[in-house]
Amino acid sequence: NYPQPTFLSSRRYACHVETSSYADFDFRHGEFHELQVWEVPKRIELFAASSYLALVEMLGARFGHQPRLPEWIYDGVILGLKRGKAHAEEKLEQALAADMAVSALWCEDWAGIRETSFGARLFWDWQASESRYPDLAGWCRELASRGIRFLGYVNPYLCVDGELYPVARENGYLATDGQGGTAVVDFGEFDCGVVDFTNPDACTWFKDTILKANMLDIGISGWMADFGEYLPVDVTLANGVSAEVEHNRWPLRWAKVNAEALAEHGKTADATFFMRAGYTGVQAYCPLLWGGDQSVDFSRHDGIGTVITAALSSGLVGNAFHHSDIGGYTSLFGNVRSSELFKRWVDLAAFTPVMRTHECNRPADNLQWFDSDELVAHLAHMSRVYCHLTPYLRTLVEEGAERGIPVQRPLFLHFEDDPKAYDIQTQYLYGPDLLVAPVIEEGAGARDVYLPAGETWVHLWSGRVEAGGRHLEVNAPDGRPPVFFRQDSGWRELFERVPGHD
Repeated sequence: NYPQPTFLSSRRYACHVETSSYADFDFRHGEFHELQVWEVPKRIELFAASSYLALVEMLGARFGHQPRLPEWIYDGVILGLKRGKAHAEEKLEQALAADMAVSALWCEDWAGIRETSFGARLFWDWQASESRYPDLAGWCRELASRGIRFLGYVNPYLCVDGELYPVARENGYLATDGQGGTAVVDFGEFDCGVVDFTNPDACTWFKDTILKANMLDIGISGWMADFGEYLPVDVTLANGVSAEVEHNRWPLRWAKVNAEALAEHGKTADATFFMRAGYTGVQAYCPLLWGGDQSVDFSRHDGIGTVITAALSSGLVGNAFHHSDIGGYTSLFGNVRSSELFKRWVDLAAFTPVMRTHECNRPADNLQWFDSDELVAHLAHMSRVYCHLTPYLRTLVEEGAERGIPVQRPLFLHFEDDPKAYDIQTQYLYGPDLLVAPVIEEGAGARDVYLPAGETWVHLWSGRVEAGGRHLEVNAPDGRPPVFFRQDSGWRELFERVPGHD
């Protein structure tokens, strides 16, 4: 989803290849790296610094800094719901009755649902569904009066059986098949046209008609800007450039359209969108990444632990703000969420820039937070933990917007002289002062945590003091994931008052 041709070296340099053509990097050789590009690159850029932190800051300046997250994000969890207005209203009241901190409702089905063999897909015709969300504009105003925002969903395709597709086709806003016809793509039991963002008129139409009139004007405060990584390489585009060459640029074009709509509407500081796709320069437009469609499990290849790796990797090239679908998304072949998985994911999400749940692709088959009092109470508790840390998180977001320093950081970013800090991929620093080691293995009641050398660490929940430079087995009951803070942190008083502290 994010084919940016950039790498960082353990020798404190970075290399970026300026190209949008297919490329791959081969690091298997001990004496050299082999970089393959299917064109002569415009240039190869090298960056060097005396520290990794300075190097990451240089890359942030090169690729652009993400816009700040809006203030309402800090008000609590974003509840992902996809079964219509009545369902959303009921679950919101259930959450508030449990003293859950809620910042927004994210109803991705605002434009309708399409049932497929994969599960509950969305109806890709980007206008409010009156049958599922009657008077959505009025409801957005009502929610806003209660301090709760409404978020939606959009992607750069239009289903052929919707109302917007013929308008876009007749005006030449869609990619063509090279023979004078509109390119039609099968997205899994339904066909769509591809909005051609190399056509300035198509960009203007998409911004004005969909993002502004159909979304922002009715009070939608943000959305998942899905896909972006998928441009079929056999379509023909308005600018005459091969779709194979445009493919990697597509996330940047998609992000720019969304960001410009917010800016032109004066909403950059008050609304947001989140993407899974990226490419060189997307950092300056996309305020927030999410990890993609993880499986609803603990698997090493696509489960809960992969969102940590995604955050740390993307953060090194200027993407300061990252989060994930709490509980995962993809449920196939009998693979469904467990209560254990959901609680562990909630624990992880409380120590990321944004907490957001998702009902997933098969909502009726999968456990949801509202299905038991235990899960409701757990999500409510961790939402309050997240909100308690807002003063600290706000400073990290400011640092990310100003300098490109990620909120979630690999250990070596602050502990360069500790050789053991380099191989750890399932722990992270949450800013400079908190160390987070989420439980990402099924059935584990504790986990091994490495405390970097050169610091004394304090267990967030118990206040127990531990020396750095060693591994430690840490008990991890639900709601108390292994988290430590630096003993000399200026935020110590805040950390010592966290909900759940002994």
